[in-house]
Amino acid sequence: MSTQKNLVLSVNAGSSSLKISLYSLSSRGNHDSPEPVNLLLTSSISSISAPPAKFSFHVLSNDHSQSDVKDEPVDRITDHSSAFSHFIETLEHQASIDRKRIAYICHRVVHGGDYSDPVQINEESYHHIEKLSDLAPLHNGAALSVIKACISSLPDAKSVAYFDTAFHRSIPHHVACYAIDQKIANERGLKKYGFHGLSYSFIVRAVSRSLQKPIDTLNLIVLHLGSGASACAIKEGKSLDTSMGLTPLNGLPGATRSGAIDPSLIFHYTNRAGRITHDPAMATNIGAEDILNRKSGWKSITGTTDFGVILSKAQLDDPNPEIASHNPYRLAFDLFVDRILNYIGSYHLKLHGDVDAIVFAGGIGEKGVELRRIISEKLRCIGYRTIDRSKNEDAGKVEDVVVDISMLPSGEHDSQGREKRILVCKTDEQLEMARQNALDSNFWPENQS
Repeated sequence: MSTQKNLVLSVNAGSSSLKISLYSLSSRGNHDSPEPVNLLLTSSISSISAPPAKFSFHVLSNDHSQSDVKDEPVDRITDHSSAFSHFIETLEHQASIDRKRIAYICHRVVHGGDYSDPVQINEESYHHIEKLSDLAPLHNGAALSVIKACISSLPDAKSVAYFDTAFHRSIPHHVACYAIDQKIANERGLKKYGFHGLSYSFIVRAVSRSLQKPIDTLNLIVLHLGSGASACAIKEGKSLDTSMGLTPLNGLPGATRSGAIDPSLIFHYTNRAGRITHDPAMATNIGAEDILNRKSGWKSITGTTDFGVILSKAQLDDPNPEIASHNPYRLAFDLFVDRILNYIGSYHLKLHGDVDAIVFAGGIGEKGVELRRIISEKLRCIGYRTIDRSKNEDAGKVEDVVVDISMLPSGEHDSQGREKRILVCKTDEQLEMARQNALDSNFWPENQS
């Protein structure tokens, strides 16, 4: 008796983490269904590069509640490959799910170069992703190691790469270009690619449903704020501009990334302007890119990558403008807010002020009650109302994917006829990959109308 292959596994590899979600196809995957997949279970592995790694495993069915694990230390997990192997063993032994039922494995790959669509992993596509790894050294290398582990552990399943860069292919040519010799730029692919695309794709779809507006009429400024942070101007449902560039380093500062700086700064900071690489064995010294990617950001200012700790010690109630000069936590917070406002302001101009909503997403965007409050106060000068305090505080506690925290009176609009809202969206990159997979006639032709 043959095994029914109707499961989709979504794998999201971070620099030191691995998030995994398992889905089954809905009875009929089509564009009229709210979601063409059903979530069966989730798993996460953190602190992979700082052992012991912590393993979590949650099965949605109440029948398997005894299978749940929360932050269990696992000494045998030493890299992304062993992390995935531990997940597969837990899947079979504790959730009683046959690995042979998995038809597709969706991999989030941060940098896809000029790929505009998902690609099935073969020798050619694998090596192409490998060549791009130095442009996303904190992520592409980890994704490749998981892809290898999947091919080894699940030889009957097909691995498909979903690229964060694909969403931003709509960015106009002049916006994506850098003011450098265009012959060299074209030969070497030196342009703005943009990242967090899977998250932005999910957010646009979720906000469209929440506001009951067609995607192609939706103008948004989206803030994906986490240890990696970016902003995106979305016009008529498509990316118009985004803060990250050739690599994820540009734009907003992050936990360990500097964000945008004067390019000459690094030569004054160090005389060892070497390259970073996803393969530590190829690194000749600790160079400029390593400093800017791994030794900068708010960790370099405060000593912690935990933004929650920064919020708790930033003394946000102190109005003294000089407080940031002696409180590093306040400095990190004020600097982050300042850079976010830079992008909100410029993107409002690019969208001619015709904006449906500011959307907060990502770990910090979803949990940062005080961050949202302070930024929303700054937005009043461009027509946004004060946010509702209770809605803001409860945004992370409700089940809704999109939460409107603004106090805009019903029926009141701006000069373009749009209500200027402030929203919080619980983004889900794993669901976005599984959804795209289920609706793709190249993968599931029998599910298409």
